[in-house]
Amino acid sequence: MLGVIRRRVVSGASSASILGQSLHSIRPIASSEILLQPRGGLGRVRNLSHLIFAGSSPCIKKTRNVGVVIQQKPIRQMWIRPFSSETGDFIDAVVPQMGESITDGTLAKFLKNPGDRVEVDEPIAQIETDKVTIDVASPQSGVIQKFVANEGDTVEPGTKIAVISKSVDGVDHVGPSEKTSDRAAAQSSPPVENIDKKKEPKVETTPVTEKPKPHSPPPSKPSAREPQLSPKERERRIPMTRLRKRVATRLKDSQNTFAMLTTFNEVDMTNLMKLRSDYKDAFVEKHGVKLGLMSGFIKAAVSGLQNQPIINAVIDGDDIIYRDYIDISIAVGTPKGLVVPVIRNADKMNFAEIEKEMNTLAKKANNGSISIDEMAGGSFTISNGGVYGSLISTPIINPPQSAILGMHSIVTRPMVVGGDIVPRPMMYIALTYDHRLIDGREAVFFLRRIKDVVEDPRRLLLDI
Repeated sequence: MLGVIRRRVVSGASSASILGQSLHSIRPIASSEILLQPRGGLGRVRNLSHLIFAGSSPCIKKTRNVGVVIQQKPIRQMWIRPFSSETGDFIDAVVPQMGESITDGTLAKFLKNPGDRVEVDEPIAQIETDKVTIDVASPQSGVIQKFVANEGDTVEPGTKIAVISKSVDGVDHVGPSEKTSDRAAAQSSPPVENIDKKKEPKVETTPVTEKPKPHSPPPSKPSAREPQLSPKERERRIPMTRLRKRVATRLKDSQNTFAMLTTFNEVDMTNLMKLRSDYKDAFVEKHGVKLGLMSGFIKAAVSGLQNQPIINAVIDGDDIIYRDYIDISIAVGTPKGLVVPVIRNADKMNFAEIEKEMNTLAKKANNGSISIDEMAGGSFTISNGGVYGSLISTPIINPPQSAILGMHSIVTRPMVVGGDIVPRPMMYIALTYDHRLIDGREAVFFLRRIKDVVEDPRRLLLDI
């Protein structure tokens, strides 16, 4: 306000009229002082007329008290403008929330470069977490002015990684690496004060006898659990992704926690494959999705879990938690690692609903758009190593579950049927379970139920 009044005085306007207009909205209080706070500082002015109109006669009566309570709205509007940009042209792109159980992530890569044009909600960077890869979207249409973080940095929700300019003018094409080099160059040049200190004459002092240092023990050799591999030719060393480290930690924790035991059986796939072959065209025509073998195994697993509820339970301290719902986790291998999306309430879904949900989750898992909520929970896991050609395996339990079913490749083998040797499409199935909770009897009964339902799907209709 003072600057406005000064400019009008210089231009020849009447001091009284200016002051009258400027102080028209001033509310009188008991004090005769005015406190102004330009840019955060507090200044006390005892004679407002003398301060503004130096050299001129005062034109305000002394009896009119002037106080601090100037209408705050117009002044506050001037002061709340961001000091980083007087025109409000720059907007920060920050890391979004990544889920309740995720506190930080790694800035995997930038999808854009400084100077590139971006639209609203267009991804500009990817954050890799323990579970999923999250995109950082542009909050505003504009041009990327600069990046303020580097690839490989550990970032938290709310961390600023880029500055977006609404206009094309003033775009800074300097990336983080160039900033780093400039900073290093600045650090390499010694300050002037240090140079002056070096030129000062040294004062002679009495030499101090240093105490002999105790011999430090020799460095300990690396333990056998952490071998230090010497670099060799034709080898590359790259850091593990957060997803791979998370998978490794969880699998090792599972191995250290559970008393894992695996039981096997084999399934004749003839009837299930014939069912799919007979109705695949009608199924696609009505439901718009292909009928696969996986939905048949999920329905069989649901039936087995209903018959053996202990397979669906879990140990929690000194208690056993029985789950009255069935959420089936499906292990999906992606280029970035293993993810396990969950089919919720599989016991209430039919074949078509299961196939549609699996296709949706598989697409999201492969393109990296799957969310954390879609992978959280799950009471039982199915892993199909047969799609990669696995003949037999012992899957590892996915904590905090208590069992996992392993499917494998279908191989035509000679089987004895009705006293005759005939070729049959056979599959080995494996159930790994926590022997602390599940006895062998329940595990075998569960796997036997899977075998019975897959070999004769009519049991699902008759509930036998």
